[in-house]
Amino acid sequence: MANIKTEDEIIVFEREMKEFWTKLKSVYGTEQINKTLTLRDSCKESIKALSEKWSKRLKEGDVMLDKIRDYNNEILQQSQRISENQEHFREIKSEVNQKEEQKKDLTASIQEVKEELMKRKEIISSKNKANKERVERLCRSKVLFEERLGLEIRKIHNEQLQFIFRHIDHKDPDKPFMFTLSINEKGDYEVTSCTPPLDCIEEFQLKVRETNNFSAFVANIRKAFTALPYKQSA
Repeated sequence: MANIKTEDEIIVFEREMKEFWTKLKSVYGTEQINKTLTLRDSCKESIKALSEKWSKRLKEGDVMLDKIRDYNNEILQQSQRISENQEHFREIKSEVNQKEEQKKDLTASIQEVKEELMKRKEIISSKNKANKERVERLCRSKVLFEERLGLEIRKIHNEQLQFIFRHIDHKDPDKPFMFTLSINEKGDYEVTSCTPPLDCIEEFQLKVRETNNFSAFVANIRKAFTALPYKQSA
């Protein structure tokens, strides 16, 4: 029933359209209708051309939007790189600042070491000067010791003095009895060798360091050497 009704409606619509065109032709005439149709076709062409134009514009707009998006993405990437570079720069700057602080500390340490070395150098120079003066005084005493004690004093390597006694052993007057003396880093007298050896040499060495009486020190050693032959014979 529904299909029959639809077909009847179509037949009625077609009949009404025919009647409409018949009335339209009678009212306007064929020429006017043709003008209308021509105008319609012209409008269609204009609309089509306009549609193609705007379609082209829209495509160009899409291309432009794509370029803008690409440009925005590039700007974003550049911004990220700039941010990364700034962070890297801050790290480098912080490292440079640390190096500068380390340099200052190292410079201060070097200056302290230089000052300490200068002080030590002055101390060593002062001690060397004092030791040299002491050795010179001992050398000036050489004649006195030779005349009174039969002693020969020789200056040997490393600023050491060798003291040689003779005329101690009555059986062999030329037999040498000797000891070698130096001045150590502390500025103290130090016996480095003794021939023949004496048991009391350490005691004499400590005593001369305390009293600084060098003449008594040499005299005591000669007395100890003089006592040796008798002890050996006993």
